Amino acid sequence: MDNTLFPLLLYLFFSLLSTPSFSLSISAPTNTTNGYFSLSFPSFDASFANTNLTVFKPASIASNGALQITPDTQNDGYSLTQKAGRIFLSQPFPLWENTSSGVRLATFSTAFDINIYRPNGSLPGEGFAFLIASSLEQPPPGSENEYLGLTNLTLNGNPSNKFVAIELDTVKQSYDPDDNHVGLDINGVNSTVANSLTPFNITISPAIAIGTNYTVWIDYNGSSRHIWVYMAIQGNPKPAKDVLNAPLDLSEVINPKAYIGFSASTGITYELNCVLAWELMVEKLNKDKTGLSKATIAIIVGLSCSISAILALLLLAFYIRRKQVGDDPAMLKGTLRSLPGTPREFDFKELKKGTKNFDETMKLGQGGFGVVYKGVLVGDNGQDMAVAVKQFSRTSTKGQEDFLQELSIINRLRHKHLVRLQGWCHKNGVLLLVYDFMPNGSLDQHLFGDPEKPILGWDRRYTIVTGVASALHYLHNEYDQMVVHRDLKASNVMLDSQFNARLGDFGLARALETDKTSYAELEGIPGTMGYIAPECFHTGKATRESDVYGFGATILETVCGRPPRCDIAGFHFLVDWVWKLYREGHILEAVDQRLDGNFDEDDADRLLRLGLMCSHPTPGERPKTQAIVQILSRSVPPPEVPPFKPAFVMPAAEPDNESDSSRLRSSSYTVSTSDGWTYSSNYASKEHLTNDGSIV
Repeated sequence: MDNTLFPLLLYLFFSLLSTPSFSLSISAPTNTTNGYFSLSFPSFDASFANTNLTVFKPASIASNGALQITPDTQNDGYSLTQKAGRIFLSQPFPLWENTSSGVRLATFSTAFDINIYRPNGSLPGEGFAFLIASSLEQPPPGSENEYLGLTNLTLNGNPSNKFVAIELDTVKQSYDPDDNHVGLDINGVNSTVANSLTPFNITISPAIAIGTNYTVWIDYNGSSRHIWVYMAIQGNPKPAKDVLNAPLDLSEVINPKAYIGFSASTGITYELNCVLAWELMVEKLNKDKTGLSKATIAIIVGLSCSISAILALLLLAFYIRRKQVGDDPAMLKGTLRSLPGTPREFDFKELKKGTKNFDETMKLGQGGFGVVYKGVLVGDNGQDMAVAVKQFSRTSTKGQEDFLQELSIINRLRHKHLVRLQGWCHKNGVLLLVYDFMPNGSLDQHLFGDPEKPILGWDRRYTIVTGVASALHYLHNEYDQMVVHRDLKASNVMLDSQFNARLGDFGLARALETDKTSYAELEGIPGTMGYIAPECFHTGKATRESDVYGFGATILETVCGRPPRCDIAGFHFLVDWVWKLYREGHILEAVDQRLDGNFDEDDADRLLRLGLMCSHPTPGERPKTQAIVQILSRSVPPPEVPPFKPAFVMPAAEPDNESDSSRLRSSSYTVSTSDGWTYSSNYASKEHLTNDGSIV
């Protein structure tokens, strides 16, 4: 069965078979195939209030592209004190269901950027919450002050409330640990579990001029009925350590279908509760996970002969695909052992012992595909050998596909600036990849992760950028297939013992056939905000040019010591600030101030210009990797950069390559001012895909 054809067949199968019982009408990138509902709001437009979002005043969608859950200083007719607001996605999500084998709960993950700001450094009040509610209702009367727009004095704790919330509370009540904590709220504001954020060096509403932007990640596992919350300054990677985790059975609290959104309140003191961006992925429930019901088969029999033949063919493809990687461990191991290069098969007991039974203290990091642990194994010479062990988080058929996809690509790559694969292990459904251990961690940790680490010097920064460029050129042009990495960022640039760059994390990478120049998936837009090229939101495709865009963001953060998404001098993106400095003739002011001027000015100018051109909104204007390598080797001069950042314009025509094209839904959008682009309205999303594949 052709691996690239299967996602399309499966998509068509379910399209023909039935009409989905749930359709999410979100204009942001949304998809309901391959088992997940997903959406992404890099910013918000006022038009969303009539389509995607239900806004209960005094909440609003502000002109700056943020959700204001409580009034801001621009809200006419609303005072800032004693207020409660809510904003929800307009349609509910199925979060649990009764099946023949018991209650099944959906797994979901969400991430959102917030700014909780107290004007003029006044006392903050009261708090903000991520909310899962059983009904689409405005805050109950009296839900201001300590009730966070969730409940009131009379209803607090009442099971009829049927809500679950993650609160970020900035005022201490008698039942709170302090005035800066995170809590799990079930039907009331007396948190079931609450933890202070102070030990994590997090202040929800700091007494500074514009507040601090934070990213909050919330992961819920429907199988284990457990929730985790993580929090970090915006632009930093997801921490390995959670700020809160607790058991949670949603089926005991909320209705099977529930609404997801935000709630907040103010009291006699107030703060501005803003959501700047939001991503969400929710598992799509399906009562029959093993095959077709008799009723469905009866419907199929009643269809015309031609449709029945198509369905039968697709059912056969589905069965074969499942047998290839899902139902037969021996078949999976056979596939693994037949991979080119015969990667080493590790013993599970050896890896379990080397990671101290995958202990939390051995955790190196965590991403969308799994957790990475440090392991200490016995080498061929009898000496201890450090490795990095990646444990895939999804052991379903989809998880095995992720595992095989990454293993099949990285196993064949050979380059001194790529993290080297040592082998694999598959035991009792646990999927593991073993890589070289990188003793100096990742680039982002040295740029803005750990304040105790020494400042990364200029020469090392230049060498690191050069190494990443060499690896990217190899992937795009020198390997026997063109490989697009799709997630190039500082946290995926690893550093060996000599601080040489090793590009890693090939969980999203894809090798393209010789006649293809792009890759698309059915699951949404892959990558990380700030590194995703603007055209990807409209085409849904990853290309060499979109990889170069991510490389440009990595150059700028390496030189400037700031993440791609950061608030600086009135800008929300680093690239816009650097472009302004370039236009004004002060581009070297962008260099990381912590270097105290200890850098080569010509090389800094070279890197910053290259970073801007790699970040060009028009894909065709970005330099190719061969030119990038030449520029970094100083054999050719840095590129000419236009003084004003060009506006992004969505391509008017669809791709000419019929086998690689996708039909797009119409979209409206606002592009940019001369100093930067924003997405303030709808994104195009996939309505149909050919056999190129998927998107996460």
